[in-house]
Formats: sequence, C-alpha cells, structure tokens
Amino acid sequence: MRRLAPAVLVLALTAPVHGQSFGFAWWKDARFQHDLALSADQSARIDAIFQAAIAQLRPKKAELDNQEELLSQQIAAGADEMLVTKQVDKVEAIRAQMNKMRTLMLLKERQVLSPDQRVKLSKLHEQWERDHKRPSRDVK
Repeated sequence: MRRLAPAVLVLALTAPVHGQSFGFAWWKDARFQHDLALSADQSARIDAIFQAAIAQLRPKKAELDNQEELLSQQIAAGADEMLVTKQVDKVEAIRAQMNKMRTLMLLKERQVLSPDQRVKLSKLHEQWERDHKRPSRDVK
C-alpha cells in the first residue's frame, strides 16, 4: 500500500468535495481574499476550522497507514480470505471516517462564507480547475 507524505495529506484534505476545493489554503491567498471580499475574521475562522480538522486527521492518517501496511503484509503472506476481508473492512472504515471528517470540515468552512461569497468561490474554483487541469489518466 502507498504512504502519503504530510504535504500530500494536506493536499488530499483540500481535494474537491462537490467541486469546492483548490488543493491549497485558498483562504490565505491574497487574490481569493480580494475576489471574495474575505474578511480577516473569516480567513482566521476558516483557518481555525482547517487546523482543528488536521489535528484530528493526522492520527487517523497514521492509523490508516498502519492498517494498510498490515493488509499488505497479509496479502503478501497469502493470508486467509476471511482475515484479509476483515482487514479491508478496517482500512475502509478508517478511510470513511477520514472522508466524513474532511467533508464536515469543508461544510464548516463554507458556512463561514455568505451566500454571495459561496457563489463567487464556486466561480473561482471553476477558473482554478481550468488553470490547473491535470492530464487525465486513461484506465485500460
């Protein structure tokens, strides 16, 4: 199984949920602050939400890494299917908890914004996606 570096974890945490993320701390970016008319208080509140989530997600990520490593070892050793299935369930339960925590973090961040700012954020996100489009990977 793969391990993510802390920087990758931050990027993963800011990955899109319903198209509302940018892969960076947008609330600290001068252009986004200006275009959204984001107040210093709003930026600070969003950052506090993000920091609180990261503090909860870091230990979950360590737990996920450990459980994925155990799963890899079981598979490599040719463990019984029932044992592997139980381990997959553990890994996916942790992953689901992390996704839920991340989604709730993004919801709380959006709740700091006014309805008008949310509309503007969506438009900025669309532009950011166009400007930072990644090449698609074809699945064969």
